[in-house]
Amino acid sequence: MSMLTKPYFHDEAKAYEHLEAVLWPNGPVCPHCGVIGASTKLQGESTRPGLYKCNACRKQHRVTVGTVFESAHIPLNKMLQAVYLMSASKKGISAHQMHRTLGVTYKSAWFLCHRIREAMRDGSLAPMGGAGQIVEVDETPMGKQEGAPKHLRPEYGGWNFRNIVVTLVERGGPARSFHVDNRTIAELGKIIRENIHRETRLMTDDWIAYKSIGAHFASHETVKHADDEYVRGDAYTNTVEGYYSIFKRGMKGVYQHCKEKHLHRYLAEFDFRYSNRIRLGVGDEERATRALKGIQGKRLTYREPSAAWRASAS
Repeated sequence: MSMLTKPYFHDEAKAYEHLEAVLWPNGPVCPHCGVIGASTKLQGESTRPGLYKCNACRKQHRVTVGTVFESAHIPLNKMLQAVYLMSASKKGISAHQMHRTLGVTYKSAWFLCHRIREAMRDGSLAPMGGAGQIVEVDETPMGKQEGAPKHLRPEYGGWNFRNIVVTLVERGGPARSFHVDNRTIAELGKIIRENIHRETRLMTDDWIAYKSIGAHFASHETVKHADDEYVRGDAYTNTVEGYYSIFKRGMKGVYQHCKEKHLHRYLAEFDFRYSNRIRLGVGDEERATRALKGIQGKRLTYREPSAAWRASAS
């Protein structure tokens, strides 16, 4: 049976039951007072689906309160469809395609996609790698910066006025990407030291900034792409290059255009799918469930979709 034939994709009441099972495994949780299992489900023809009343604080609530889906004007069953489609599409799904598939306005579909990307964002600060583990690091230009000249002169090279993405990939594990202003020792070093365990084997190309950064780890091995060296034993950056191939195909082939202030959200989306891929034993249904678990404790308002980016940049 196709996943999209599931009852909770087509019936809003069933959608609330499904989301409650994912977010409330131990019973209803009141978002106002935090009491577990003290809420009663309200019944009646005129009652909104999924509405509860807490017997402790006497306030009404639904499972979407305190999540990125709070105050959404799209039926929950359609939002669950959107979560599944974004989780199952290897290179993403455009807001235009989402608006046609779900039968909602383009503006609603665009904002819903950003809500889901926020749910996919991993707030974990646990270092990657560890003793005997290998983490590959690389960076790539992605589009032009805001205010960059329309036609860049050749002498500026390929990196000036570009948005730069730095990605850390643990072999056989997750990926973590960052939008940075430049690829200096200070900028790259801060990200790498904060996100990779010191006992990790670090693999990079021969960019000069990595030389001093690599001294902080168990070992640092490089490959020199300028001399057509791509593999030397188990020293290579092909894994992170593979991540970039998927990311760039999605950004250029599916999304086509991304404003600089939203780039971090698209990175979160591609990181999430890569870190929860089939090879790690995570299928489409489980990946969508993990995305749903990420909606808790996060909010995103329409007028400030880039608030988190501004906060991280300050």
